[in-house]
Amino acid sequence: MKINPDDFCNSLTEFSRSETREVIVGDLGIGGNNPIRIQSMTTTDTMNTEETAKQSIRMIKAGSELVRITAPSKREAENLINIKNKIRNRGYNTPLVADIHFTPNAALIAAEIVEKVRINPGNYVDKKNFNFIEYNDESYGLELDRIKERFVPLVKVCKNNKTAMRIGTNHGSLSDRILSRYGDTPLGMVESALEFVRICEELDYHNLIISMKASNTQVMVQAYRLAVAMMKKEGMNYPLHLGVTEAGDGEDGRVKSSVGIGALLEDGIGDTVRVSLTEEPELELPVAKLLIDRYNNRYKHARIPPIVKPLFQPYSYSKRESLLKNNIGNDQVPRVIIDISKEDELTYEHLVNVGYTYSKKLDKWIIADQAVDYIFIGNNKLKFKLPGTLYVIQNIRFWEKNKQAFPLFTLKEYFKYKGKKGSINFVNISTTEFFSSNLLKLKKDDSIVLLINTMNDHWVADIRRIFLELEKINWKVPVIINKEYYSITKDEFQLYSSTDIGSLLLDGFGDGIWLSSDFSYDIITKLSFGILQATRTRISKTEYISCPSCGRTLFDLQKVTSEIRSKTNHLKGVKIGIMGCIVNGPGEMADADYGYVGTGVGQISLYKGYEVVKKNIPADVAVQALIDLIKENGDWVDSN
Repeated sequence: MKINPDDFCNSLTEFSRSETREVIVGDLGIGGNNPIRIQSMTTTDTMNTEETAKQSIRMIKAGSELVRITAPSKREAENLINIKNKIRNRGYNTPLVADIHFTPNAALIAAEIVEKVRINPGNYVDKKNFNFIEYNDESYGLELDRIKERFVPLVKVCKNNKTAMRIGTNHGSLSDRILSRYGDTPLGMVESALEFVRICEELDYHNLIISMKASNTQVMVQAYRLAVAMMKKEGMNYPLHLGVTEAGDGEDGRVKSSVGIGALLEDGIGDTVRVSLTEEPELELPVAKLLIDRYNNRYKHARIPPIVKPLFQPYSYSKRESLLKNNIGNDQVPRVIIDISKEDELTYEHLVNVGYTYSKKLDKWIIADQAVDYIFIGNNKLKFKLPGTLYVIQNIRFWEKNKQAFPLFTLKEYFKYKGKKGSINFVNISTTEFFSSNLLKLKKDDSIVLLINTMNDHWVADIRRIFLELEKINWKVPVIINKEYYSITKDEFQLYSSTDIGSLLLDGFGDGIWLSSDFSYDIITKLSFGILQATRTRISKTEYISCPSCGRTLFDLQKVTSEIRSKTNHLKGVKIGIMGCIVNGPGEMADADYGYVGTGVGQISLYKGYEVVKKNIPADVAVQALIDLIKENGDWVDSN
């Protein structure tokens, strides 16, 4: 099956939502011409009817248009009727979704009670033991027949009861069968879902919603795009549920969710959204709403010329090839630039919030892991010597030639100051200016680093078009992604910049980022590095893969996550998974260095990668045991 670079969306330049069929969940329409729906999931014990009903109502009041409840066994599935009755008796008709994993019998019960069931193909019938199995076409076909036999009863129940179904693939729970056939790939994720979809279609059941969730934003976005493209090729157009699984909490969780979900919304993909945070579910909903509301009027954006035969790899990650200028471009990580030009006079103190602290006692600079690479000082002058790892960008009119300073030009200034150039020359250019007659003159100068910007409301598409044009003319100039965010709230700044910058970084575009805002330097710096971390293009801190909690969770996830963070947040580059139960634990642990997984009441198992190394240890000593495990494997460093 041939998949083209632009098969995943209606247009790379003109915003419109992907056309999907309408699926009815209770009285709620999803897909089609309906708005993008917002949902969340309860964290209470499903057997606690009163608390689950109360939390569901709080979620509904906060904006949840669907409420998902875990049903890990027949017992919980049967209790869904009591929860549903309590919610309905209190005047709320919001559709309920049963979350099913290992127990097909529970799904059969739930499908007769709630408006929608969610099944995970990786563990609904299949198993995941990380075993490689040799298959030929015949033996693989026999496995599909086995799956079909177990799955058909659920399809029939859903069809008879007009119950909707989400076929939700999780990257962390791909079965041994899928991994053996397709590898740990976006294609494996898509095929895992489509195998089940094809069975549904054979039975003329189409009340389906599809998801491709992952904690790795690169994999997630690639999988969703591939799902859209492959469905089109097979004549399918099912609605898509978007989510970054195990995103975590706080700013990290919001940034990571915005990167993954936002990148897809930018391309018109997505019919319903859940932001999965390790927090109370009510706190997920405002985040989802902020992300979605940005696209209510996006179709009104200024015209962007179409892209003919784009040189683009949307289904796999490949960093754009560029020349090396100082420490920018080529195989270098994306650089961070911060604007501190608004200060009347620059002091040592101004650099503290961008990662550099000068110790008078030691007469040296102390450099943080999240220290910016360049500062823009505008028209200011420096009256003190900077650390050797920090470079300066200055307006050309006030530029002084020294080892750490480089000039910044507008396009007009670049041609005006012909004899005044540095070893590296930053040129700020808009997408409109990019297509001027001066482009070929710029291309001849191999000292240039471009800063690109646009005023188009469809910002990501317009900037991406420039990168694709650079590929077309084979200009390997390093490019800094530059965007201003003024007169908005802190939450908007966080979510919007993560979406905009993150979308381009996921596509391999950008040798550096420059966020401008009226927020403090430390906020901008932290957010810049957070976006790079979430896109996995530059690792500067510990990464946490933390599930959002649900009724399956076997410990206080928020409390434990906070404790683990406080003791390990100095371990740069180490990935730690914190999972409330075994459902996605081992799978997501495969992408983590260490895992902390609830395996029973008061019991925790610790993982190294996807291998369990300490089983069922008491919860009250588990955090220290995790630290000891990290030390034993040589990944521990003492905090400063």
